[in-house]
Amino acid sequence: MSQAGAISVRFWGVRGSIACPGSETVRYGGNTSCIEVRCGEHLLIFDAGTGLRPLGKTLAAKGATLDTDLFFSHTHFDHVLGIPFFAPLFIPGCKVRMWAGHLLPEHRIEEVLGDMMMAPLFPVPMEVFRASIEFHNFKCGETLHPRPDITLHTRGLNHPNGATGYRLEYGGKVIAYITDTEHRQGEFDPNVLALIDHADLMVYDCTYTDEEYPKFATWGHSTWQEGCRLAEAAHVKTLAVFHHDPAHDDAFMDRIADEAAEMRPGTIVAHEGMQLHI
Repeated sequence: MSQAGAISVRFWGVRGSIACPGSETVRYGGNTSCIEVRCGEHLLIFDAGTGLRPLGKTLAAKGATLDTDLFFSHTHFDHVLGIPFFAPLFIPGCKVRMWAGHLLPEHRIEEVLGDMMMAPLFPVPMEVFRASIEFHNFKCGETLHPRPDITLHTRGLNHPNGATGYRLEYGGKVIAYITDTEHRQGEFDPNVLALIDHADLMVYDCTYTDEEYPKFATWGHSTWQEGCRLAEAAHVKTLAVFHHDPAHDDAFMDRIADEAAEMRPGTIVAHEGMQLHI
């Protein structure tokens, strides 16, 4: 049982762009973005990539009626594809509140997910779900209070079609979830700095290396070296390298882990199943 004021984080999907299961990604994992955060007894989920499926399977196996909030950074496919396979959505009595801050005024989260689960892209519509689902559309920059003792500050991120970064505050601790975003050459993004200031844990889009980045400029992603520089500037306690490029196999990720730990001691590289206690 979780203690009041305690925070734990578990990574269920750490990849970006596309799932990449296989023998070369066994240790770090091949599922796309999904993080479970426990704030005392409260469950929050960040992003619904393919990692949402094993999370849902684990939650359903416990047998308890789920009551959770799911926050989207954005709705590109690698961050939403787990929705149709999230087991609690098919269980009557479960409650899931879905939040998105990058879509207004053109779209709403219920419309985007509904379009994804529509023929000929998907065989069954969202009406197949049996859980109680609420949709919350907000504007980046708003402060959210999903629970009386949990505060989420939000800011817009530099990504095609928009994205939302989150700063979670609970029990005197801070977790920043910053993906997908492209850094600004030669300067720090003020939105990112505001979200990560003195954070206990910063989960950051480290898709590329500094050497790779010039080939992918304008694609909407950052580097692990920039993550270290940001963490240092904002006095972050621990940086978690996240949203790994699907082309980076386990051996490549091992090299990043070694170099990141040397550049900023204490930096960790997220892998599926990793659990942190803040």
